[in-house]
Formats: sequence, C-alpha cells, structure tokens
Amino acid sequence: MCGFCGELRFDDLAADLAAVARMSAALAPRGPDHAGHWDAGPLAFGHRRLSIIDLSAASDQPMRDADTGCVLVFNGVLYNYRELRAELLAAGQRFASQGDTEVILKAYAAWGVDCVRRFEGMFAFALWDPRDASLLLARDRFGMKPLYLAEDGRRLRFASSLPALLAGGGVNTAIDPIALHHLFTLHAVVPAPRTILQGVRKLEPAHTLRLRRDGSRRLQPYWSLQAQRPSPVPSEAEWLQRTRAALRSAVDSHVHAADVPVGVLLSGGLDSSLLVGLLADHVHDLRTYSIGFESLGGDTEKADEFEYSDLVAQAFGTRHHKLSIPNSAVLQRLPQTIARMTEPMFSHDVVAFDLLAEWVGRDVKAVLAGQGADEVFGGYFWYPNMQAETGLPLQRFARHYFDRSHAEWLQMIAPEFHVPDMTSVLVEQALARPGADTFLDQVLRFDVTTLIVDDPVKRVDNLPMAHALELRVPFLDRALVELAASMPPEFKLREGGKFPLKAVSRGLIPDTVIDRPKGYFPVPALKHVRGPFLQRMRELLDSAACRNRGLYQRSFVDKLLAAPEAPEHFTRINGSKLWHLALLEWWLQVHVDGAPA
Repeated sequence: MCGFCGELRFDDLAADLAAVARMSAALAPRGPDHAGHWDAGPLAFGHRRLSIIDLSAASDQPMRDADTGCVLVFNGVLYNYRELRAELLAAGQRFASQGDTEVILKAYAAWGVDCVRRFEGMFAFALWDPRDASLLLARDRFGMKPLYLAEDGRRLRFASSLPALLAGGGVNTAIDPIALHHLFTLHAVVPAPRTILQGVRKLEPAHTLRLRRDGSRRLQPYWSLQAQRPSPVPSEAEWLQRTRAALRSAVDSHVHAADVPVGVLLSGGLDSSLLVGLLADHVHDLRTYSIGFESLGGDTEKADEFEYSDLVAQAFGTRHHKLSIPNSAVLQRLPQTIARMTEPMFSHDVVAFDLLAEWVGRDVKAVLAGQGADEVFGGYFWYPNMQAETGLPLQRFARHYFDRSHAEWLQMIAPEFHVPDMTSVLVEQALARPGADTFLDQVLRFDVTTLIVDDPVKRVDNLPMAHALELRVPFLDRALVELAASMPPEFKLREGGKFPLKAVSRGLIPDTVIDRPKGYFPVPALKHVRGPFLQRMRELLDSAACRNRGLYQRSFVDKLLAAPEAPEHFTRINGSKLWHLALLEWWLQVHVDGAPA
C-alpha cells in the first residue's frame, strides 16, 4: 500500500527527474516507510512505500526483475498473492522477496498483460518493459486504488493522487465543463476518465493502458460485471450458503494478506459488525475502532452510534477504542481535509474519515471497513424507490438520485461553462449496456462499477492513505460482488435491503444490530448551515478568487446565501447546495490557485 508516480517521454528527451521528485514528495504521506526512484532515459519512476506485506527491504520499490529487466511501481495489495506465488514457483519462476510486488513482475513475465485477470485485490501499477520499450498501466476492477494521468503530447505523467500531478507542474487546470455537470448532479462523482480539470484524467477501473515511446497506445478492459440470473436459479438456502462462503473467503483473504495487525472500523451498523463477528474467532486480540461526534443543542439526531458498537465490541471481546469529536474540532479540521482531498468531495463524512484515519493510524497500519455493502446488496433507500417508479430507466434513476435538474444546473453555472445534459447521456448509456436482466440490475451494476468508485471508494483511499493507513473493503471482493450481482434484486431488497447479509448474520451478531434502522454517519457541525460554517462559505463565495473565476452565476449564489437553510436548498442525499458550491471553490483555491488551506 503506497503511492507512486512517473513520467514517460514521447519526444526523445530524458524524463524530467525534478518534476518526478516533486510528485513523489507530494505522495510522501501515503508511504512513510521508504522512498525510492528509478530512471532510464525517457522514463522515470518515484515510489513511497507503506510496508504491510514483507516488511523487509527486499520488497522496496521501484522493483526490477533480474530475469526480464522489467521495472514496477505498485500501490495496493493482492489478496491471492501467496497462491499465485506458489503457482509461479512451480512453473520455474525464481523469487527474491516474500511480498506481492514481485508476484506482479513474475506474473507479467509468465502471462503478459493478461496477468491482471489473475489478480484478486485492490491495485494500481505502472510496469516498464525494456524489451519492447512499453509502459503498462493497470487499475483494479472497482477502482479502489487511484491512478491519475496528465498528458500534453510530449510526455505522460502519472501519479496516485491528483495534487501530486499538479506538483509536477505543466498541467492544464482549466475546468472541464462536462465533469462539472457530473460533479453537481451525481453527488460529486466524476466518473473516469474525467476529472474536474481538463488536463487530468483517470485510468478507468478494470482497464489496462499500454503505451509506447512513439505515443501509440492500447486501452483495454479486462473485466465486466454481469447482472444476470444463473440457470438453474439457486434456492434461497443456496443463495445464503454461497453468500456465507464468499464473505468468509473475502474476509479471511483481506486479513491474512498482511504482516502487520489488521483492525476493524466498527461503526455499529450491520456491515462492520458482521466483519467483527466473522473475525472474532480467527484473529487474536482483534482491535476495533469507533468514532462519534458531539450533538448540537436541540438536535434530536444522535451524533454517534456507540450504543451499537459497544454492544458488538462487548459481545466479541474486542480491544475496543472510542473517540468522540467535539464540533469545534470538525470545523478546525476542514482546511486540512480540503488540502488532502485528491478531488472535490461533498460528503460531510470526508472530514470524519480524515479525523478517524489520523487517530486509528497511530495504532495500526491496516483496517477493514464495511464500505460497499450497501451498493452491492441494495441497502440504500433509493433502490426500492426507483423500483417502485414507472417510466424510462433514466427517468426512474434521475428522480431519486440526481442532486439537481439540468435546468437548475444552467441557472447555477455561468453561461461560458454550459453544456448539454451530459450526465443524463452518461447514465442512460450505462444503464442500457447489455448483461443486466432488470432495471434494478442495471442500477446496481452502474453503482458498483462506476458511482462507488468516486463515492465512497475514493474517500476511503484518499483520507486514510493521507495518514499512512490502509483501508480494506471485503464487501468489494470480486467473487462476492459477482455473486450478489447474479441474485434477483427483490431478494436483496427484502427486509429493507441487504437481506442476504442480514440472514447470514442471524445467530452471529446481536439481533439488535441486525434489526436497527439503517444509520448514516452524522457530522452535526456540518449538517446545519449556520454560525462559523456558514461564515466560511460566505467568505469563499464572496472572495475575489471566486468572483474572478466566474464559475457561478451570482444571482444563484446570492439566493442561497439569503436563505441557506431553506428546504429547497438541500439535496435529498448530500445536504446543502451552498456547501457544494463553496467546497468546489475552496478546493480550487487550495489545489489550483495555490492558496493556503
């Protein structure tokens, strides 16, 4: 688990080592255990290592294969690296380390580009093959590990974070209007390959990109998710047996692929509690971590879920840690969180993840978390609402998911950035792809393969890795996701959603946790648009930088500022529309303008 960067020149010049060094320095928080670099003419790599598998220097990077001369930089973890290593050893490959990094090099030597099809895990890597002077870039199936790209015709730069690319210099930072449309319609999600900046792109999940010195390239998908029923369709008992087995396998692989202790982020919800229940008998001295916030006066919503997390921790005798965050600390942390955001993210729990990761990272290097279960097993309220709708697939989806209409977007954004309704085009095309039996199969597949990549997967990589904490998500194990995608949607939506997980949890974790209403991570200091929080948004949106940028129509901004807590000024999922505008402006000021956070 690390950060990497590099440059490949297409113009016969040597790689810019100073630029690669700047990018590597920007990635330092992701990998405090070792810094490495390698260069050869047109190519240079930089790497920052967080040592979790094979803690010895033998697994430092960049890593060169003595047999082929190939050089690799890698971020992530292969959960099946031991099995692959044994297979490669039996085939005659020789190893100099005990880690998963060298497994990628040897797998490439044995199977070529198709090696990625054999990898189970979360990963992004860049591999230089001197035999044909080609660079191979790859990203895991669900985009759990990031890979940002910047190209200007003369060279390609790549890095594990967008700010690292900016640190290298020479990036076109103009706003991408289509990405802007996605950002404000899909809860800050900008699907790959776009980012909010025209000069930065993302390698799509489940893709490889092979480039040569003349600039020629081949972009290839290596996996796609099918959401169709098998024949014959299993019985309910068979579905549950398969779910139990797949989940057990996923959890075991995520814990055992580590040479350091692995804890669990225990929210008190079904998903994280189930992880604890599955691990308790197999991991000695299991460490669990829960975070909560100070309630605001007069607010009836509880700001922590300690009632449930305490119950689970006591039931399984974990070494439990709790942290309660005062609201003042949330507001104080906002500038640092913005500075750590690799892309703009609206969700309030980004700040919570930042605080949580800093605290947990002082105790362990790796943790499991329950993210992904709601998307994979149909746990959100909008899925049954969409199911109950009539009309075309795009209409059913948009009514319950879009943050705002295209008409409102046009009123909000300055005319020079106007584009057609490109988000509807993207969603309609994604839903219409073959390989899904029903409308809800289409929706769940789109969520798992596209939307989840930016929310929540992006934030559970971005913020924990800013504190050198690796966060692993067993519910996004490939085999488990494929199993869930083959289930009838109605089966997953039973009992308010996630029925297969609830069923396999019976008798393992307390019924009180299984049957509780679904909770969402509350951050009270950011829920209400008032006080210092409102004042900071007003300062950002009234600033000279914001006015000169000319991104927003002032009449729309003024309307929000005049009534910041009006019900119509909130989205159904992601809160205050005023915060959306202010957050993007704040991110641009810090990362593009270079202003202090």
